[in-house]
Amino acid sequence: MSIKAEKDYDKIIVECKQLFLNKLSDYGPSWILFRLPSLTDQILIKAKRIRRLEELKGKSMIPESIDVEYRGILNYCVMALIKLWFSEKIPSSDSFLAGNIEVNPSILENLYDQVVKRTKELMYRKNHDYGEAWKEMRITSITDQILVKIYRIKTIEGNKRKLLTSEDIDAQYSDILNYCVFALIKLRTQGHCENEEKNH
Repeated sequence: MSIKAEKDYDKIIVECKQLFLNKLSDYGPSWILFRLPSLTDQILIKAKRIRRLEELKGKSMIPESIDVEYRGILNYCVMALIKLWFSEKIPSSDSFLAGNIEVNPSILENLYDQVVKRTKELMYRKNHDYGEAWKEMRITSITDQILVKIYRIKTIEGNKRKLLTSEDIDAQYSDILNYCVFALIKLRTQGHCENEEKNH
């Protein structure tokens, strides 16, 4: 990965993490109540809106732009991966619902960093094998890749994660996260990134 691309990657992550922390300050760790299929559905809604906006070519009736949706998807993927990889470090949904559970924001920030570290390492490995092919992709193709992976997750969830040869849902969430970064890098390069940090 080129030095510039890596810096762009890190800058996108910093912005998305700040959005995550801002939301955490505003709403508390309410996202813990999401079950994994609900997170998948949230990602699907946002990805479908991106595709719709691409087809409308900017004629949307709601002000949030495509880059805002990509950031939201990225953070939902982080939430899902925290639940998959570090479930023992956060309260269960049931215990959170029961009340009297406090979650230290610094713990969630640390888990965010650990998830990003693992997904970035995956990106390095794939870039090595594919030669940064994402740079040649159109943003609309990235959107389609994200939608394909969401529907793969929904199928895997429907099959109770019983797989024959395919990668499990954590690999799909990780790929979606990295595709979101690539899309945001491309949008920024093309001058279409609003950097709207108050939207999810």
